[in-house]
This record gives sequence, structure tokens and C-alpha cells, in this order.
Amino acid sequence: MTSAEFLPSIDASSSRVTARDFESTGRRVLISGASRGLGRALAQAFAANGDRVAVHFGSRCGEAEKTLASLAGTGHVLAGGDLSTPDGARAVAETAAGGLGGLDVLVNNAAVNLPHPLATTSYEDWAAAWQSHVSVNLLATANLSHLAAGRMIGQGGGGRIVNVGSRGAFRGEPDHPAYGATKAAVHALGQSLAVHLAPYGIGVASVAPGFFETERVAHRLSGAEGDAIRAQSPFGRVASAEEIAAAVLWLASPAAEWASGTVLDLNGASYLRT
Repeated sequence: MTSAEFLPSIDASSSRVTARDFESTGRRVLISGASRGLGRALAQAFAANGDRVAVHFGSRCGEAEKTLASLAGTGHVLAGGDLSTPDGARAVAETAAGGLGGLDVLVNNAAVNLPHPLATTSYEDWAAAWQSHVSVNLLATANLSHLAAGRMIGQGGGGRIVNVGSRGAFRGEPDHPAYGATKAAVHALGQSLAVHLAPYGIGVASVAPGFFETERVAHRLSGAEGDAIRAQSPFGRVASAEEIAAAVLWLASPAAEWASGTVLDLNGASYLRT
């Protein structure tokens, strides 16, 4: 089936879905980039809540299988695929929805974050870095959002989309400019979709984490660099992946409907904005 089949012609003004239609548990959840790190913590949080999870992975099948094995409950599935292309995103969404019997929640977590400081990066490498960041961080988020929201509309009963953005969208990322720029775009995309999808009972929100600990960045938290990173927050520490996952779980809940459109800062007061 094509995604268009999940976008019926609906008069939003006469088809509003209330919070009561959206359940708090037993939902069908697709989490992109869930093979390890934050994605694994997200999958574990939703599974512990009683939801069924589609664990997406790009190339780390073995790690994704470890995530799957760690989840509480039953009925979880793997959904492997390359999100950097429209066809790849479609295949992932169809695998997830087919395995779960539909989709109620999408968490856009998959991301590329590779250094490319302008002064020391060749033009060819610069252009390639921007292409990869845009393809995964922004376009995959947009494409999965369309595919998931179309199914939610077709199913009725509402839904949730939560995007994992970044503090870097606000304070800048001098060594990772494409990452900061694409995460800012993800925040803007989420706000646009929040307005558009509200009449269908679909809430859309984003989180903007600061530095948080995962195995991928554990090496940076030792020595002087680690001290400097922890000193960014007046709490003198970095976040855990579980703290970020808890916030995402709440934004995906019925109680968070009125938070639709928000970009929630999760940075331990390391960067303040008004």
C-alpha cells in the first residue's frame, strides 16, 4: 500500500479527536535509531509502559537484537532499513506498522552527527556532510512523520509524534554546523505539523537535549574534556539517556496533548533561552 492510502479526505473541522480517544498504554510505537544509546533507552521506556515497540536500525542489526531482547512485555518487532531515502523510509514504516498492526506513536530519534568544522574540512567533505545530515536528520524525520501520521489519520483515535532535536539548534554547533541546522529545522517541522495535525488528535512535540551520556560519547567524559562538559550545567553533571526517554514518554502520553507544538529543553540549565 502507498502512504496516500492512509490519507483519506477528512474535514478536520468536523472530525476532531479528543484526548479520550488516545490511549496511555498498549500503543504501537515506532522508534527510529533504536539499536543502542538513547534509542534503546526510549524503546525500554515505552515497553515498560506496556506499549509494543518497533525497533528501527540502519546497519547495527546485532545491537538492535540486543535492544529487542531487553524489552519488557511481548509483541515487539525489528524494523531495519535505510532512512536516508524516501523508499527506505516507506519500507521501515510499512514493516513497523505491519508487525505491530498499526502505528499510534512515532519517535524520530535517528540522526547523523559527524564533525565538519569549516576551516579544516575540504569542500567535497563539507558538501557530503551536509547531504548526509539533511537526508537523515531532516528528510527522514519529515518522511516518517508523513507516513506515520497518514496511518494515524486513517485509523482514527489520534496519536503522537515526538522528535529528538538538540540544544545545538539554539546555541550553535561550530564543529557540527549541519547537525545544529538540521535539528533547528526538525524543531520547526514539529511546530508546523503540530498545528496541522491537531484536528486529528495527533500531538507533535520535540525535545532539545543537551549533552547526555551514551556509549558513543563515553570517551569524551573522561579527563579534562569530561570535566568541561559536566561544568556546562550548574548541576555539575550530564544527563542520562533514561532522563531524556522519560520526557519523551510523557510527551507521547494523553496527558501531554496541550504540550503539542512545544520544544522542551532538557539541558540542566546549561543553556537558557526565552
